Amino acid sequence: MGLPVEWLVNHVGGSVVQAVDVEEDRAMMLEAISAAATVRSQTAPNPWVGCVIVPSGDEPAALGATQPPGGLHAEAMALDLAGPTAAGAVAYVTLEPCCHHGRTPPCADALIAAGVRRVVIGVVDPDPQVRGQGIAHLRAAGIEVSVGVCAEEISEQLAPYLKQRSTGRPWVVLKLAASLDGRTAAPDGTSQWITGPLARADAHRLRAESDAVLVGAGTVRADDPALTVRDSEGRDPLRVVLGHIPDGARVQPALELGGDLGQVLDELGQRDVVQLLVEGGATVAHDFHRAGLVDRYVLYLAPVLFGGDDGRAVFAGSGAASMADVWRGRMVSVEQLGPDVRIELAPTGAGGAQTPGSSLTTGSARSGLAAA
Repeated sequence: MGLPVEWLVNHVGGSVVQAVDVEEDRAMMLEAISAAATVRSQTAPNPWVGCVIVPSGDEPAALGATQPPGGLHAEAMALDLAGPTAAGAVAYVTLEPCCHHGRTPPCADALIAAGVRRVVIGVVDPDPQVRGQGIAHLRAAGIEVSVGVCAEEISEQLAPYLKQRSTGRPWVVLKLAASLDGRTAAPDGTSQWITGPLARADAHRLRAESDAVLVGAGTVRADDPALTVRDSEGRDPLRVVLGHIPDGARVQPALELGGDLGQVLDELGQRDVVQLLVEGGATVAHDFHRAGLVDRYVLYLAPVLFGGDDGRAVFAGSGAASMADVWRGRMVSVEQLGPDVRIELAPTGAGGAQTPGSSLTTGSARSGLAAA
């Protein structure tokens, strides 16, 4: 997701500077990545960034991470902790420092004023207000700049932000919970609980990391979910319902949307939603999947068998007509959570899903993926 070297050469000027000590650069950037991970659910719509200031002498390194909106950015926090030892230091920052005035002053200016001699950047910020300008500003001030250290790891960590700033649409995570034979509820509609406490707590962590959570009106009518964060630390996301919300539903206050799913994503992107968590029901899950709008699938599998074909399936709607049309993804991670297994999948671009960016029209959805 980071910009290529060719773009930097043509638009920023010069060439990417080779690291003086590749191993130290990578080690320090990994520290910055770890710092960023600690604030993942606290910074939106700003990116979760980490920064490490390494003084030229024997003084300890200073770590910073982006604070909630209105608070210090990672660079400013690390510079505050470093104090005068920042002069002549090397700064490692996961994302290109900003060079414009927002809620806080430009981080590039802060690095220049502190007298750092070198800035090592993980990925370029695709935000139109930054996009290489921070790098150019630092170089114009005589600071050595290296770009691309741990770019793969940081592009994964910041994938939701990089997509939203590049396309205007949020990163879409589809959460699914099912038995080993692919059922999300019994024929009578009961589904609480297929998975155990650890898997449900992880799902609440996903909610805390997301700026909005979306379900269909059918799920609201059937399950009356609150869609709040309870088993994890973090704020409640914006709650979005496709279709009409019944009076007295626990999901209120919530945003009612409908129609073309691409337009729904555009609307949420304009509302600064960086990551959208889609929780169901089965028709909504099918529509997002079929339209090629899902960036990441998170599937919780429980050691449960319904033992028949009358339980409710993960997806409700037409699927692949033949093996030539099946959707094939890439395994990102597999993790055991108590008795359950958490599988994270990424699209590969092949298979039956439509071209990403296409969309379907959906109204209210049938329940089937229990949300609470």
